[in-house]
Amino acid sequence: MSEEDVRLLESEGMQQVWVTELEEGEVGEDQAVMAVATEMGCGAVEIRLAAGGRANLFATEDCCVLVDDELLKQINCTSSIVIATLSNLAYAKAGQRIATVKSAPFAVAEAQLEAVLMILRERGPILQARPIRNPSIAVLYTDPLSGERARQLFENIMRQRLDRFGVTANYVLATVEDEASVARALQHLLRPKPTVVLVASTTAPAGPEDAVGRAIVQIGSHLERFLAPVEPGNLLLLAYKDDVPIVSAPGCFRSAKPNVVDLILPPMLARYRVSGWEVACLGHGGLLA
Repeated sequence: MSEEDVRLLESEGMQQVWVTELEEGEVGEDQAVMAVATEMGCGAVEIRLAAGGRANLFATEDCCVLVDDELLKQINCTSSIVIATLSNLAYAKAGQRIATVKSAPFAVAEAQLEAVLMILRERGPILQARPIRNPSIAVLYTDPLSGERARQLFENIMRQRLDRFGVTANYVLATVEDEASVARALQHLLRPKPTVVLVASTTAPAGPEDAVGRAIVQIGSHLERFLAPVEPGNLLLLAYKDDVPIVSAPGCFRSAKPNVVDLILPPMLARYRVSGWEVACLGHGGLLA
């Protein structure tokens, strides 16, 4: 402690302070959390040391946060170090805190720290900040009588939803909702290789057998998943044409309130391939309204 430190403490009315010294086999709290923070994250992240044995991870770009939930649980069951993150697949803006690492006060046993670091080095990072860089969005509006009717109903809501993620629709078509028309429209939208195709339908499809589902199959897409354990948004249909996801989510574009599209769009904007298994995992926390 410097003389300036002493004068500052006296000015605050403090007459004594507690001091701790590291024993053999101990690592200081700041060194411990910085070591874990360095190993636990990758991608568009920046680590900043904070007071009280804490290291924070911040997004350096707009990104989607991918979290290995099982690995996070394993680390948090060990001693002396705990980690909190945003939810898996969450959207984060540049400068937003996406994770924090906290140690036990003052010191961490070196053996416990090494055990945590060994797990991270063997199994990879807990968190990946996957940057969202210039995604292109294609939107198809469909209605049994007039595609323009669907566009008039949903375009404002679509704009509000995309604004949340700092993106806009680059390619837009509207069509009558029959298999042949939807298939032709999808082929047009897929030609420029958009990052994602969103299908906003005024009907509530029965699944892959409805006009939209049949059209998706007709153009040679792979149906990844039908039904999501998310409310609102149960009738999600997710398909892939090569690497481009096609998302049909009837009813989800009637309201700007959070629904399944808000959960799966960030990873798609970051060009991450969302699997049917990952959609199934959305049930925990999937009751949005």
